[in-house]
Amino acid sequence: MIEITNTRNPILPLAIHIPDSEGHVMSDGKLYLYGSYDDRETEYCSEKYYVVSTPDMEHWMIHGPSMDGKDVPWFNNPDAPKYSGDIDWMHPTPFLQKMIQRMIDQALSEGKNLEDLVANAANADTACKPPMLFAPDCIEKDGKYYLYFCMTDGSEGVAVSDKPEGPFLNPIQLPCGGIDPAIFIDEDGQAYYYWGQIHSRGVKLHPDMISFHPEEAVDNLLTEEKHFFHEGSSMRKIGDTYYYVFADVERGKPTSLGYATGKSPLGPFTYRGIIVDNAECDPASWNNHGSIECVNGQWYVFYHRCSRGGEYHRRLCIEPITINPDGTIDEVKMTSQGVGAPFAQGEPIMGYQACGLKGSIYIGVNERKAVHLDGAVPYEEKLTHITDGDEAVFRYVKSSRAYTGINIKAIGSGKIQILMNGINAGMVEIENGQQKNNAIFADAGEYELTLRFETAKNLEVMEIVLY
Repeated sequence: MIEITNTRNPILPLAIHIPDSEGHVMSDGKLYLYGSYDDRETEYCSEKYYVVSTPDMEHWMIHGPSMDGKDVPWFNNPDAPKYSGDIDWMHPTPFLQKMIQRMIDQALSEGKNLEDLVANAANADTACKPPMLFAPDCIEKDGKYYLYFCMTDGSEGVAVSDKPEGPFLNPIQLPCGGIDPAIFIDEDGQAYYYWGQIHSRGVKLHPDMISFHPEEAVDNLLTEEKHFFHEGSSMRKIGDTYYYVFADVERGKPTSLGYATGKSPLGPFTYRGIIVDNAECDPASWNNHGSIECVNGQWYVFYHRCSRGGEYHRRLCIEPITINPDGTIDEVKMTSQGVGAPFAQGEPIMGYQACGLKGSIYIGVNERKAVHLDGAVPYEEKLTHITDGDEAVFRYVKSSRAYTGINIKAIGSGKIQILMNGINAGMVEIENGQQKNNAIFADAGEYELTLRFETAKNLEVMEIVLY
């Protein structure tokens, strides 16, 4: 178990990548977050789950591993039941066509040919795959904790524990195929199970919480065409309204968390809009998956951001949100401050805390190797791959006194324009890692800080301090 204190984004230590976060306040009053675990350079997820908990949104514990994919008895077992998945590859939707073309383009850029792609796809179902665990969800009922999960082979299952952090044992296969399970228990005690990609499905669970009648499943609760649904189902109830949160493709990629509402847990649902969009967290940002939850009277959205110039190494981030009297949720911007107060004068702002990146710039590491929770190697994260015209955004900084200077810890050379709420506050020049001037000016107040790199030569930024 690892314990930390932090209110900034990303929430967890840099070596710990827990995306796809489902947040639930359990009966002990603590918030628990259930997600997948990225520990590979070029793949989503891994064979393990870790659970995160907090009593106060400031002190965090990372528990686990809470489950291991190798303990799932039906995985790679040819005699285990097989269930069809969610995607009809013979009749792709417009976004699915785009996704297929993207995969082809990426493969061709890596020197693969189409014949190999077709052959690999044909052999995919018979190949021995690693027991990868994808995005999970968890719920409490009658003192037991039920973890619902999905795997590389499209199978879905449930494991049970006496504790919210696990370990989750004795996995049982569910009679469905797909990804991204979600669980919800209504006020009358009836549990509902959701899953799906491109279109979602839902069904009433039996009282045992580990079975359902497949023929009772309701198809197309959400669809790509009507709701911009991609994947990542998550259900909550506020008042008498059901909120279905999901990865939203309205803006061209599933980088947003969107939501739809209805008066029944099995729909119909009406699309309402976007809660948060992580498109600017990294040049390669591709997906999002998360949830909303009320903690001590405040609603939050839990989501992830990728890093290192790729789709992977995704990190837990959190923003406060507002549920309006009419039931709508205002879209929020990604921030560096997270659930805490804005950064104060004299407080270090780390380069990896940038919440918006424009251009080729990304958050990188000194050692581009896999870093594991149970054997982390020391490394430093920074803003890197900076080219002329790139920008890095930090939200927010605040002071009761005027800003008069800035110190930037960096290597390389470049000229950096300092913008406060988009207004020029000064220009800083760095030569071979040495800052030549530090004067800026901005009135007292709260600001979005932007570093605009007018020129950059082997420039990397580790830390910023305003005073």
